[in-house]
Amino acid sequence: MLRRAGSSLRHFLLERKSSAGYSLCSREAKMSRPVQARRLEGIDKNIWVEFVKLAATYSKVNLGQGFPDFPAPDFLQEALKRALSEGTHMLHQYTRAFGHPPLVKALAQIFEKVLGRELDPMTNVMVTVGAYQALFCCFQAFVDEGDEVIAIEPFFDCYEPMVKMAGGTPVFVPLRPKAPKDGKLMSSADWQLDPAELASKFSERTKAIVLNSPNNPLGKVFSRGELELIADLCVKHDVLCISDEVYEWLVYDGKEHIRIASLPGMWDRTVTIGSAGKTFSATGWKVGWTVGPDRLLQHVRTVHQNSVYHCATIAQEAVAQGFQRELTLYGKPESYFVQLPRTLQQKRDLLIQSLVAVGIKPIVPEGTYFLVADISEFKSDVPEVPNSDEPYDCRFVKWMVKNKGLAAIPLSTFYSEAHKNNYPNFIRFCFAKEEATLKAANDILQKWKKEKTSS
Repeated sequence: MLRRAGSSLRHFLLERKSSAGYSLCSREAKMSRPVQARRLEGIDKNIWVEFVKLAATYSKVNLGQGFPDFPAPDFLQEALKRALSEGTHMLHQYTRAFGHPPLVKALAQIFEKVLGRELDPMTNVMVTVGAYQALFCCFQAFVDEGDEVIAIEPFFDCYEPMVKMAGGTPVFVPLRPKAPKDGKLMSSADWQLDPAELASKFSERTKAIVLNSPNNPLGKVFSRGELELIADLCVKHDVLCISDEVYEWLVYDGKEHIRIASLPGMWDRTVTIGSAGKTFSATGWKVGWTVGPDRLLQHVRTVHQNSVYHCATIAQEAVAQGFQRELTLYGKPESYFVQLPRTLQQKRDLLIQSLVAVGIKPIVPEGTYFLVADISEFKSDVPEVPNSDEPYDCRFVKWMVKNKGLAAIPLSTFYSEAHKNNYPNFIRFCFAKEEATLKAANDILQKWKKEKTSS
């Protein structure tokens, strides 16, 4: 037995030695078949990766990415501390997959007020990993191969690749600027839809329209008339509406944010998306949500449970406490929902003053963290490159961050490939920053203007 076993072992080792060259070759051989899923073709590049890296490397002042550099409110930080130190140990474990019960209850109570209808927190609200995941879940849940999804340009850039990943075809309709009268600064309200052009985009293949109000990057708050136009077309063509309302509390100059789900015929066909990151100035917490009828959210839940499945319990608990506070202060001056837009409007106006003083023309936003500005005054510093495939605004921003230390985002980022060169002289700034940050940006602009004047 032992001799036979020893012989077998020697035979195995000899075979292994003789095939060692083959095994090594096999391990080093590369796959010849495609490994990339077809749905990823053409959407693998993301301009944010490049511009975030540029800002981190060169910028002294970053007005590019949309996040505050001031702290989240004290009451929210205290809620997180309480959840960590005084809360039950179960807050460190899984909670309900579709949303922590205290949070979906608080969200239902808030949205009952703003939508004017009763909501079931367990079926009409679902918590997601930020609004980004909410958008992904909606496109995956509703869009089939061959479906068309209308997006209003300029649009938050993830809409296009997410539609394509779901097998759909994005169809673009632009907001077109109208020159303001009497030499006034242009407002985001001056960028408008053409009703006939919008209507022409709807067809039997249209499955959904994506609405973003207040709009990133323009800061446009869609008027009731504009929303009624969209709603009438949705009802006429039996189309869904994915309504991205992450900046819902951030509107200025007395403007009113109207939720399209509150319009006649729209509740049953609309999923509304929101974000605690934007609501409470805590973008890194990544707590978002969807609100809508159960007949739609049941499919969104299916995607959620088969992707991330669950969101961080402790963050949901703290956000729930934040909303519970706001429910007691709803509509009162002490409410964060009242205080934050007042603060941000002041910051917006500071940046507008700085831009106007050096000859840059801002488009005054009605909402959001952002304003878009015309940089034609500084165009001589970064001349056009004939036959370049890269949009001019991209090259301008890269030059500006490397040579002046000021980071922004090119407007072309928010347009489809066919339309990236339509507005080459516009870039987007974020004004949700500390006053010291905005002052530092002003110092860079003033110095730049003096250099131009003296040269």
